[in-house]
Amino acid sequence: MGVNAAEIYDVVGVGFGPSNLAFAIALEENGVDSPPGPVASAFFERQSSFGWHRNMLLPSTTMQVSFLKDLATLRNPVSRFGFISFLHASGRLEQFINTQTFFPTREEFHQYLEWAQALFSDRVSYGSEVAGIELPPEADPETPQHVRITVRDCAGGQTRTVAARNVVISTGLVPQVPDGVESDERVWHSSEFLERFRQVPADSLKKVAVVGAGQSGAEIARFLYDSLPQAQIYAIIPSYGYSIADDTPFANRVFDSSAVDDYYFGTERARESFWRYHKNTNYSVADDEVIRDLYQRMYMEELHGTKRLHIRNMARVTNVKRMGTESRVSMELLLDGGSQDLDVDALVFATGYDSMDPSGVLGELDGYCLRDGAGRYQVGRDYRLVTTPDVSCGIYLQGGTEHTHGLTSSLLSNIAVRGGEIADSILRRRSVDGPPASGLITPA
Repeated sequence: MGVNAAEIYDVVGVGFGPSNLAFAIALEENGVDSPPGPVASAFFERQSSFGWHRNMLLPSTTMQVSFLKDLATLRNPVSRFGFISFLHASGRLEQFINTQTFFPTREEFHQYLEWAQALFSDRVSYGSEVAGIELPPEADPETPQHVRITVRDCAGGQTRTVAARNVVISTGLVPQVPDGVESDERVWHSSEFLERFRQVPADSLKKVAVVGAGQSGAEIARFLYDSLPQAQIYAIIPSYGYSIADDTPFANRVFDSSAVDDYYFGTERARESFWRYHKNTNYSVADDEVIRDLYQRMYMEELHGTKRLHIRNMARVTNVKRMGTESRVSMELLLDGGSQDLDVDALVFATGYDSMDPSGVLGELDGYCLRDGAGRYQVGRDYRLVTTPDVSCGIYLQGGTEHTHGLTSSLLSNIAVRGGEIADSILRRRSVDGPPASGLITPA
């Protein structure tokens, strides 16, 4: 299927999670008076509806970032898309103030995100996956002004093609499990936890193990302990104990928007220091509250002479083998170098995520993107990929830029400012180049 003039856009967003939602908001607000006229945009999301970590919306879990680090406030404090506006629209502003907290529940923040995305329903196609991006064959190879984007309908498989002068890729993080481990109906990654858990009869879960020492692992272990009162819960962690997340004021400054400049323009030694000293603000750590909550459960078991919560510390999973309805988990014991097997009815890997890899989406366009000596993408301060002169359109990344922009590259903390910076970059270039011309591609 070809492209008509109505399907040539200033910008196409690949994915529509919080990052591209924040970008869409910035484009809406910053582009109001931008010459040469209204900005034409479209977003394609492979999920059938909006969702952000739906399978980790555990009861009473709270956000780890302030509600002020929402989709817009740090960029525009009077934005109508901020969390405060959502509370006002929902009739809960005064009640929320009375909670005296900066950290809403994860469930309420998800409601806020759903409220915000609904305001862009005319620009988003759900159940639509970008299958590839390419340069149009009829374009001048010296200065192509747009790219051709193939979009596949996830339900029916039909494809169509649109074109855009700019592409903003935000496909999210990739669930990470140990090599050789495959998910099935009883082996899950935390990203699919609640959906999988609800599909299994609770009385069939007598022994459940959770792998991972971070926030998700600790939260899931607590949830299972409370939800399965007859089950034995095993927490398998590579450290001696859960480590607390550093959320003290000075450490939290690594998430400030100004810290992105310090990281981007800093020396290699400075960048290394960011990770060495401040990785514990987010990676493989858990909040003080959930750590103390788990410890209290263990202590009460000691008091009552019972034992349901088992911490297998200094242990790494080396193999998982299906044994009928059970999974046999083989572990390396780091303290003495020994090994141990554990048979469980369900196994949850809360082992984090890999960074977004845009190469699959970029397709043949990936060959035009420059890389550094370590094989990583070269990225401008405005999150635009550095390309060969053959490509004059903009390709922007929201994620996969930890090596250039630091710790906030895939986190909520900086999405409002990051979305604004990308929007401003596109609007500046658009004011010079003008709007996309009609009829750049003729129907096939």
